[in-house]
Amino acid sequence: MPQPALSEARIEDDEFAEMRKSNLARWPTGAEVNLDEAAAYLKALPDHKNLAWVIREAVKQGRCLTQPRGGFATFEMHKSLLQTLDREGLADVVPTTTDSYTRNERFAEAQKGADESEANRRSMLNGFPLVNAGVKKCRELTAAVNKPIIALTGTAFPRLTGEIAYAGGLTGYLGSGIAYTTSYTKDTSVAEGIQNYQYLDRLVAEYQEKGVELHRRQPGFLTGTNIVPSIAIAIAIADALLAAAQGVRQYGLELGQTLQLVQDAVSIGVCNELTQEYLKRKGYGDVFTTVTSLHWMGAWPMDQAQAFGLMVYGGFAGAVGGAVSVTTKSAAEAFGLPTPEQNAEGLRATRMGIYLARTVKLHGLPEYLREKELLELEVRSIVDKILEAGDGDVAIGTMRALKAGLLDVPWAPNRECKNAIMPARDGDGYLRLVDTGNLPFPKEVRDFHEQRLRAAAKASGKTYGPDLAIDSVYELSANISDLMPNSWE
Repeated sequence: MPQPALSEARIEDDEFAEMRKSNLARWPTGAEVNLDEAAAYLKALPDHKNLAWVIREAVKQGRCLTQPRGGFATFEMHKSLLQTLDREGLADVVPTTTDSYTRNERFAEAQKGADESEANRRSMLNGFPLVNAGVKKCRELTAAVNKPIIALTGTAFPRLTGEIAYAGGLTGYLGSGIAYTTSYTKDTSVAEGIQNYQYLDRLVAEYQEKGVELHRRQPGFLTGTNIVPSIAIAIAIADALLAAAQGVRQYGLELGQTLQLVQDAVSIGVCNELTQEYLKRKGYGDVFTTVTSLHWMGAWPMDQAQAFGLMVYGGFAGAVGGAVSVTTKSAAEAFGLPTPEQNAEGLRATRMGIYLARTVKLHGLPEYLREKELLELEVRSIVDKILEAGDGDVAIGTMRALKAGLLDVPWAPNRECKNAIMPARDGDGYLRLVDTGNLPFPKEVRDFHEQRLRAAAKASGKTYGPDLAIDSVYELSANISDLMPNSWE
């Protein structure tokens, strides 16, 4: 059926029914999905296997949860992974990361990879072929562990994976139209990504109407480069507003860590506060939101001891900032996919960081308050321009803002991003912008970024410009003897 005109408006019931019929017919396992039956199945799950319930309970108890990434090609290997993460890693939430073929809806090739993996008794895919496995197999995974499962799909095309995942008992789904399309695709229009996720969010609203609350989550940025918090938060807010317009009532937000403790803590608080502010401004007063903190998304060190340091910091920073959960990595990050045991070690290291943060508070410190004021000003300047550009429609405003560079993502692969902004670290470790492009920051904010980075360049003997941004991406992958040399030798 033809693609409707872009709008934030809720998809009409009849239109959505036709969209679902067409979508589910695209692969044989789609026939396993029956919305009424799936809703009854989900209602019968214990509360502690429903991520929406677990997230709400974590907020009530003031807990910071742990959740890894991970997925293998065969059912048995993937089930074993989840059980290891559950029992040995003490994960609060377990993942199902899909493979690259599934992410790009190349299901026939995913099936071939799964078959070859079975024949060779090793994973020939970089994730679990969820659509090929189907609803029944996903429910076997749900039964095999004692924790909620979240689908981590890395895709701008969530329509079929979302149907299979939710009907199969995976009660959380990570992804959003703006963040994933700009992070992971080159030629896919951000408008198409937005509409694809409107389908998924409309599906979640259907389950909500049948008495089943499910968790939806915005993915932050997984580009492997630095993203300043203002950009990440502005896009998280836009994605949240789009989801709320379709009827989603529980929505998580993700932020990659900067590795500057004050900036990380401030970002978590500002993200949730401003998301709620804009949701209420648009008339969505009943949307429950939380923030998940992501382990460092830049280049990781080869040295395992250094990697464990980053993992402990990741748990500490997330908990200090008030995140509801931390998404973890492992000591194998610089090498490739971790073994289940390495993944479990990363979870435990992160959990230790969370424990160490239990009495640490930064919220009243003058530096925290100064950074909070700056970040709120930056975020509001971008989100207000998005709304203004779309005459109040977030979907239309996002596309117009991207075209004008009023909204931008650094080093994004997607052609619709200007890529005019460049983040780098100032002398105190904060991520600032060497080039603010066409972002609608007030002059005093632009001047502040430049002053801080010029001072950092002068102090380090480097040239002010793009090299500062490049150095910031690779800094943490350097050997500790280079990062902290013995200056008296």
